[in-house]
Amino acid sequence: MSQSQTEITPAPPVPGGPKLWLLRHGETEWSRSGQYTGLTDLPLTEVGEAQARSARAALSDVDLDLVLTSPLQRAHVTATLAGFPEAEVEPNAVEWDYGDYEGINSGVVRAQNPGYLIWDNGVPNGETLEQVEARADKIVARVRAVQRADGEPANVLLVAHGHFLRILTARWLGLPGGEGRHFVLGTAKVCTLGWDKKTPAVEQWGL
Repeated sequence: MSQSQTEITPAPPVPGGPKLWLLRHGETEWSRSGQYTGLTDLPLTEVGEAQARSARAALSDVDLDLVLTSPLQRAHVTATLAGFPEAEVEPNAVEWDYGDYEGINSGVVRAQNPGYLIWDNGVPNGETLEQVEARADKIVARVRAVQRADGEPANVLLVAHGHFLRILTARWLGLPGGEGRHFVLGTAKVCTLGWDKKTPAVEQWGL
């Protein structure tokens, strides 16, 4: 097991730690077609823009203390359309660098290698899963350090990407990043990561 899989920021020592709200970006041409989209800076489609606006409803009653976004336009435009134009750019929140599979339809990869799973086999000449985990761990640590002056649990929103947010969810729970395979996340869906007393937990998924 890698170092990143065995080390995770510990839960706060008392109940009521910060909550992390997740928002995946809206639809792009490649997310619609099933092409791997890592660092290619694609815009949202018209459908994606509408999806981003619709995410406002799930977040309208949340008192957010910090809003973070991936620097890629599909994420920060989603943040803006969802009502957070002043979101702070978080460089660690970019999507998995898919290397040679960038822009390739995942179905093509599986047709050539029927046993292929990105979670197990990785990507040629791109980031390793452990490298993506390490970026996710930095964000988990940053979020868990946020405190409110009134002592109430802080709320942080992160607008980012499908695979990255699934890996981050696994790391929030103290699991290896590959367990992100169990958390299917559609475009412009909202999730909440929080606590069951002192235990990191998924509170809401795919709103």
